[in-house]
Order: sequence, then structure tokens, then C-alpha cells
Amino acid sequence: MGPRTYRLLVERFGSPGQIFGASTGTLATLGLAMETLEWLKKPDWKKVENDLRWLEIEGNHCLDSQTLAYPQILGEIADPPPLIFVRGDVSALSCRQIAVVGSRNPSPVGVKIAKDFSRALTETGFAVTSGLALGIDASAHLGALENGGITVAVAGTGLDQVYPRSHQELANAIVAQGGALVSEFPTLTPPQAGNFPRRNRIISGLSLGVLVVEAALRSGSLITARLALEQGREVFAVPGSINNPLARGCNALIKQGAKLVETVDDILDEFAFSSFPAKPQVIRQPPSDDLDSECHSLLKYIAYAPTSVDTLVAATGNTPEAIASWLLLLELQGYIVPADGGYIRSR
Repeated sequence: MGPRTYRLLVERFGSPGQIFGASTGTLATLGLAMETLEWLKKPDWKKVENDLRWLEIEGNHCLDSQTLAYPQILGEIADPPPLIFVRGDVSALSCRQIAVVGSRNPSPVGVKIAKDFSRALTETGFAVTSGLALGIDASAHLGALENGGITVAVAGTGLDQVYPRSHQELANAIVAQGGALVSEFPTLTPPQAGNFPRRNRIISGLSLGVLVVEAALRSGSLITARLALEQGREVFAVPGSINNPLARGCNALIKQGAKLVETVDDILDEFAFSSFPAKPQVIRQPPSDDLDSECHSLLKYIAYAPTSVDTLVAATGNTPEAIASWLLLLELQGYIVPADGGYIRSR
């Protein structure tokens, strides 16, 4: 049964125990499917026992939506999960959180933006929430960890496994630094396509707002943004070039009313917490004067979208060898990053 059916039954009977004690006839009057009725009378006790064994491991928890430990903000959404499994520090779920989500195949600039925003958010007292996926999600978690901050990862599988498997070390680091892994799915639940949209409502449900960094028009991140709006959360988006397919989802969100953000200050403006530092970290900074004049001149021709060496040669009239030398200096000082088809300006 889903969360809404569960809530209906608890409101009707008072507790889960009384639901299991009700007769089949009484339950049938509520319009439950025959499959649900049969399951209530004959639960899969082997799966229950597996969950109980998992809970015996130190640091593993299961929170009932009726208990005080359950995060209040999540309980306010229309369909809160009846139970959430948690690995790590339960108190992390009650921190002020901003979700940072985006493409699974981001550009180098997108990775940098996600990390920079996450670092800055943790400096201002926010925890960073995301979905432990490849790309922007992982970058958001890493940015928070690198700054010594707390991050929460919401999984689309049971917490007896990590998906993708390559993020096992990242998951361990999240827990070790005082964060938490969260899932509404019991142990032994494999990665399935239908689970991830359900996961997304928890990402937004735990958060005061959702920041989208690079997303195509048909992106799971836009599902998270839509769910956030339905839940009354703030939605923020980082704009991008009209020629960048990964920016079209963000640009579309901005057209629909999401707040365009360039720095963490744009997010903080929406919240009035007195504990914030007087001057939060700014994401973008103008080029300093430590560059040679040739590098400064070349930087003017490098866009926030892939710019090829051939384009730079044609625009400046310099030789490919000279261009390559200056590009190396710009890359070493963090002004550009390599990308398919050339280089992208990062600040």
C-alpha cells in the first residue's frame, strides 16, 4: 500500500497494530484491493526479519511517522513515507536543508557550480540534501563534505546496498561526517525506475528549497522541482547558455517562476535566519589581476560554453602554440575547465 492509504488506515483505526487486528470484512469496506487484504493477513515475515537484522547494526534506524524523531518538515507533505530507514545521525534530518540536484552527466562547469554552492550553503548553516546519484548529486555531497558540512543522501533502494556501487565510499563518508543516508524502501529493495520519482519527493520534502544545477528538459531533476512546488518549497535554478542542452531545463524553470540564482546570497535572500554569517561566500568571482595581459585578452573570447582552440586562433590571430600555453595557465588558475570541443570559462 502507498503512503496515503497507510495514513487513511491509521486515521481510521488509530495505530498499525489495530489495522492488523481488524477483520477482512472491516478492511474491505474501505475499498482496499484484495491483494492488499491478503497481504495484511499474511505479511512476508522473512522480509520483516531481514529489516530487523539490519536494524541491529549500530547506526541503523527506522523512524515511524508518528514519532517525535521523524523530521517534522517531511511529515507536512501530502504523502510522507510511513517509515524511513536511516543510516547515520538521525538528527541530521532535522537540520535546515537545501536540496541540490541536476544532471547525471554534467559539464565540468556544472560540477564546479554544484560543489561551490554546496560549500557555501554549509558555511551558512544549511545541510545539503541530494540523491546520491552520479553527476550533480555526487558533486553536491562532495562539496558539503569538503567544507566539513553535513549532507543527507536519499536513496532509491534499500539501505543494505548503495546505488550506484561506485558511491560506496561517498556513502560511508557522508555517515562518518555526521550526515545520514535515508530511504523509505526496506532492505533487499533493488534499484528500480519507479522508485526514483518516489525518492525525489523525499529529497524536496526534507528541504526548505531545491536548487537545480544543469538539467535537460526531460530530467528527473525537474520532477524534483515540480514536487517541491507542490510541497510549497522554494525552487532555485542556475541559468545557462541557450546553446547548452543541459541548461534548457533550468532556463525553463526560471521562465515558470523559479528564482534565478548566481550566488548563494540569492538563496539566502529567501530565508531570514539570524544565525547566517553577515557576508556569505560568493560563488563567482571576477578575474583577479594576477594574469598576464595575454591571458586576460584570451579569456574574453572563452565562453561559458565549449570554445574550441580553432575558434580562439581565428578570433585572436595568435598561433595554436601560444593559445595552448595561455590556456594551460588559465586552467591552472581555475579560470577555465576542459570540455568536449574545447574549454569552458568557469569564472
